[in-house]
This record gives sequence, structure tokens and C-alpha cells, in this order.
Amino acid sequence: MLEQIDLEQTISKADYKKQAAQLRQELSVLAQQVRQAKLPVLLLFEGWGAAGKGNLISKLIAQFDPRGFRVYSNAAREPFEQRRPLLWRYWQQLPERGQIAVLDRSWYQDISVGRIEEDLSDAQFQRRVNSILAMERQLTDDGYLILKFFLHISRKEQKARFESLTQLKNTQWRVTEQDRRRNRHYERYFRAFDDMLSATNTPNAPWHILACDDKYSPRLAMLQIVRDQLQAALQQQKQPASPSIQEPVFPGPFVLTPMPELSQISLEQRVEDEVYKKRLNQLQKELADLHNKIYRKQVPVIIGYEGWDAAGKGGNIKRVTAALDPRGYEVIPIAAPSREELNHQYLWRFWNHIPKTGHIAIFDRTWYGRVMVERIEGFCSQTDWHRAYQEINEFERELWDWGAVVIKFWLHIDQNEQLARFHDRQNTPEKRWKITDEDWRNREKWPLYEQAINDMLHYTSTDFAPWHIIESQDKKYGRLKALQIILDEINKRL
Repeated sequence: MLEQIDLEQTISKADYKKQAAQLRQELSVLAQQVRQAKLPVLLLFEGWGAAGKGNLISKLIAQFDPRGFRVYSNAAREPFEQRRPLLWRYWQQLPERGQIAVLDRSWYQDISVGRIEEDLSDAQFQRRVNSILAMERQLTDDGYLILKFFLHISRKEQKARFESLTQLKNTQWRVTEQDRRRNRHYERYFRAFDDMLSATNTPNAPWHILACDDKYSPRLAMLQIVRDQLQAALQQQKQPASPSIQEPVFPGPFVLTPMPELSQISLEQRVEDEVYKKRLNQLQKELADLHNKIYRKQVPVIIGYEGWDAAGKGGNIKRVTAALDPRGYEVIPIAAPSREELNHQYLWRFWNHIPKTGHIAIFDRTWYGRVMVERIEGFCSQTDWHRAYQEINEFERELWDWGAVVIKFWLHIDQNEQLARFHDRQNTPEKRWKITDEDWRNREKWPLYEQAINDMLHYTSTDFAPWHIIESQDKKYGRLKALQIILDEINKRL
């Protein structure tokens, strides 16, 4: 792609000023329309050192209301960022609907200069590319506009700019030995940039390459592209919604593990009190030892609990956490999304709770709400929840590739047992807070939820993050089984 760019194109200062004045006025109006239309916009700037990213960003944001945008400068990852998945810090930078985020360097540094300087294998490079393509598709499917700019200059021009910067004390710091090394090996980095651009130039998020040897032509081209793309995105929002997807579609590839229907699950398992107490103590001691080991080996663990209302999630989690060092885990209760969470892509709030390496995150309800309660209650479109199976598998695969142990539980009881537990909660003052009108409403929709759960189990039980059904008719049996699975899965990954 880069070989096709004419670096000799120029435009006079007078012509630039004449055309740019009108563009600036249009962009100022468009930025207000973005806010009103709740269009989330991501502007990514990548390219050669000294190509002028800072200058172009400055010219662009001058047209925007400061309350409507934020600029992020992404250098090398900080130590706390290195303890989380590669894309984690970028998920923190996603704009709310109606806001604009400008990224001075983005996830693309991890597959361009990072490919050379981290000595990535072809397989590692492709895995990172796949992760980026999945993320961008998830965002654009959710209504985000992503504009990607690559600033291209010649080796000769880059070297001249470095020399100019080093002549002044106030700008010497901007040229590092790493910059000089990249210029000396320009051809090698050229190929890495070109591979990156070719691998990630997609219809939903294409690259715009700016020839930056000239001062004014890239500024004008950038303003025109942003103007045109904002207009097109705002116009697209006014179009009638496309027909819903009739069946879930999986670009894949994912290996799905067979799962039974809920109606096929036997709930006859029981455990005697004495056996339970002895076995519980034993399993908790093993988990306590294992917690120390995963911290030493810096292995992250993510445990997700789903299940019928009153199935015993809280009690099950309590027996797990009783074995853990409180400094090394967090329980994340998931309720209805907040206003801020609703204004982001739905996986955003879960990315915010990914644990550090060596730590454990326990989710009391999870990202699977999209394909259960949101599906049944109409909180998202059919297209949204059909698409979510693929998005969730990609999310969990990202965690697995990072090195996490991903454990998912469905706590299962039958309708009669749930009714008995509901009545017990209503009739016991200290338990009454656990029962709500919503619980009763959900119970009335048991057949709809059962179908949604069966679909969830069928489409998202992968070889790297399989579902584990916990027969919780007898809570004691369910607690022991969950603890044993946690031990088995962590030991398997270790």
C-alpha cells in the first residue's frame, strides 16, 4: 500500500488556507451533530516518527468543542498495563456515544514497530491482527465510526526533520536513539508498516494514508476525509435499520464442545453433611495453596457465575472466596448497566474488570446477560444478541490467549426448587432482601429463558472456555463440584 503513495504531492499555503477555512466551519458544525446524534467516533493516528502526528491532531481538534473530545497519547505500555491483555488499555479509551476519542498511536504500534522490536513470530503477528480486526468489527457493528490515518514520509525527509529537531534544546528530547535506529533501518520498518496496513485495511475501518513530506497537503486531506466520513456516518444513522439476522453467524473458527439440554440434566445428586464438611475443608485448603501458585506464576483467573434466580450463586462464591487471600481476588456483582455503561459497547464494562496477572476475578453474573435477559426483555435487538455469541467467544478467546484461566458455571435447579426457595426468602426476614418482583416476573418466563440458556450453552461452550453445569438442587453438592472444577481447570492450565 505504501509504495502507491506519491510523496511529492504539494499544495500552496494560499490554496490550503482558502479551502481549509470552509472545512473548519463544516467540522465545527459536524462535531455538534455528532454529539446530538450520540455517534461515537474513534480517530487513530499512526505513522513514522516526525511525520507530524501532533501537528495534524492539533489542527483537527481546534474545530471541536473541548467538552466533546479527548486525546490519548499511547507510548510504551506501563508496568500496570503489561499485567493485563494487550488491548485492555485501549478499551479504557473508548469514547461514550456522542464523544470523540483521538489516539496518538494505538493498538497498531503492537503489530508494526512491535513486530520488529518484540521479535514477533508470524503466528503471534496474525493472532494480534485477528484480535484487532475482531475489536474493530465489534465496535463498528455497535455504531462506532473508526477513522484510521497513517502518516507516511520518506527516509530522507524523516532524517532531515530529526536533524532540525536536535538543533534546538527544547525539541532535542523528541528524537530518541530508537527513532534514529528506525530511520537507519527504514526499509525494514517500511515492510512492517506495509504488512500491517494490508492486513487491517477493512471495509468497516479502512486506512487513509497521508503523504506528509509536504506541509499543507496532508492537513487538507485529513480535514476533507474527516468531514466526508462524519457526514456519511450521520447520514447512515438516519437510514432505516437493516433486517435482523435470522441465525447466529460465526466467522470463527471456534471449536464448540457438545452440551446437553437443560431438560436432560439430572438433579438427584446429594451429599451428606459430614462428607460435605470434610470435603469442603480439603478443597478449600487445596485452593488456598493453588492461589499462592498462580500468584507466583502470574496466571490470571476469571470465573463467571450464571444460573437461575435462587440457584445458590452467592453461597457458592462465598465458599470459593473463603479459601482465597483477600488481596488477590475481587468479586464483581453485575446488575443493570449504568448510564455510562449503556453509552459504550456492552463488553466495555467487563473489560474494565479484567484482573491483573496472578489475580482472580469472580463475576456474579456476566457478559452473558446480552443473550439471556437482554434477549428476553427486548433490551437489545435480535441482531445484537445474535451477533453477541461471536463477540463473546472472541472476548473469551482474547483472555485465553493472554494466558487467563476462563471458568464458566451455570447453576441449575428445577422450577419446584426455585419456588420453594422464593417462598423461604419471602418468609425469612433476614433473607427477604434477596427476593424482588423482578424475580417473580422472570419465573413466569421460565420456558423463554430455558431456550435462551440452551442456545447460550450450545453456541458459547468452546474448547478454551467450556461451560460447566453445576447441579445446585443440593447446594452443598454444587459447592463441592464448583471448587473441584476450579482446581482442575487451574491445574490444567498450569
